[in-house]
Amino acid sequence: MTPLLALAAAAAGASAVPPICTDRPTKANAVCTVPAGKLQLESSLASWSLTRAAGTRTRLMSLGSTAVKLGVTEKSDLQVGITPYIRLKVEGGKDAGGFGDIVVRFKQRLTNDGASVQVAVIPLLKLPTAARGIGNDKVEGGLAVPVSFALFGRMAMTFGPEVDLLTDGDGHGRHAAILNLVNIAGPIAQRLTLAGELWTNINFDPDGTIMQASADAALSYSLSNNVQLDAGANIGLTRDTADAELYAGASIRF
Repeated sequence: MTPLLALAAAAAGASAVPPICTDRPTKANAVCTVPAGKLQLESSLASWSLTRAAGTRTRLMSLGSTAVKLGVTEKSDLQVGITPYIRLKVEGGKDAGGFGDIVVRFKQRLTNDGASVQVAVIPLLKLPTAARGIGNDKVEGGLAVPVSFALFGRMAMTFGPEVDLLTDGDGHGRHAAILNLVNIAGPIAQRLTLAGELWTNINFDPDGTIMQASADAALSYSLSNNVQLDAGANIGLTRDTADAELYAGASIRF
């Protein structure tokens, strides 16, 4: 969901059925939540990325990555993210495939309906369920704090600070990673929204700091208040970031 629709959904309150609120398609988290008692599926039908570093090409493909969400209250929801299949292929090296890690998140909106600035907190926990060669077999977690507000016209902006606690590359000890983004979104046609985003991730691994950044763009189309289609592309801006990532997905609320 774009920040624009996220603000509209947060402002709608319990007196009206808001448009579907999703954390897709960009990396930005929406501040709004699934209505209490409602079930929502947000699925990346397919995602593909290519990374070229030190003369080696790495291709990563995932199928069916889905966030299953349940509205707990009018301002909170519980989320479980699963990826049924991931395929990792390193040119001249590792080739692995299988189930991915499970991510559990809880989103709590802190601001009231109708507020011009909307804020939420999202604690998250990664469970090491990935197949051998896909994940690091470690429990990791973090906290995201999305902030959205209206701009001129029907445009909206979202900031997305996040701090994660990750396992060191050697498998011993923990370190922090700091993520942030700026997302601007607005309608370009009836039911069609365009979003642009700049994303950064600084990973303070003791073996060497990893700096990632990307420029992202995505389109979302609302078939109805309960169904959304989307597609997007991310372009890497540093050598530690995937050079290109393409994806398409759909979300539905029951």
